[in-house]
Amino acid sequence: MRLRSFVFASLFASIPALAAPPAPQLSAEECAVWQREQSFARSVANRDAASFAGHVGEHAAFGASLPEPTRGREAIVKRWASLIEGKRALLRWYPTRVTMVPGVEDVAWSSGPSLFEVLDPKAKDRYLLGAFHSVWRKDADGVWRVLFDDGVEPRPATAEEVTAFNAGQAECSSRPQLTSR
Repeated sequence: MRLRSFVFASLFASIPALAAPPAPQLSAEECAVWQREQSFARSVANRDAASFAGHVGEHAAFGASLPEPTRGREAIVKRWASLIEGKRALLRWYPTRVTMVPGVEDVAWSSGPSLFEVLDPKAKDRYLLGAFHSVWRKDADGVWRVLFDDGVEPRPATAEEVTAFNAGQAECSSRPQLTSR
């Protein structure tokens, strides 16, 4: 009886991981960052290096947790060039969370899953699942750009995880703004 309960609990515990989570209720400004993150991901999916560069802050640091992060827009664009070209691997990602601190309107944090598709037919693992974390800053021109970016080392993904990733992207839903009387 105990084993059967454990098996059922294990099965039911895995179901939410496969279902698309509901979009969080965010502020209008958090939704703006959410949409900017989606635009950033599209720049790579569309192999658009100029658009990619437009999402990166001038003094950004990518691989922020590494001993030697890639610093500056020019160096980041150069480092990402082969990934943007999409000849050896494709990268997709989307936000599942954006957070801002009340009263701080020019800094936001975003995170979500990432999926690498290795294009080499001889590759041991075709899909790799990871995650990203980005800090965004609204520049003086009013445009949100990535200031810090980092990720979780990708690992081989199961077919179910790839399906869940593909089904998981949601649009941002902003919560109603409270009005004072």
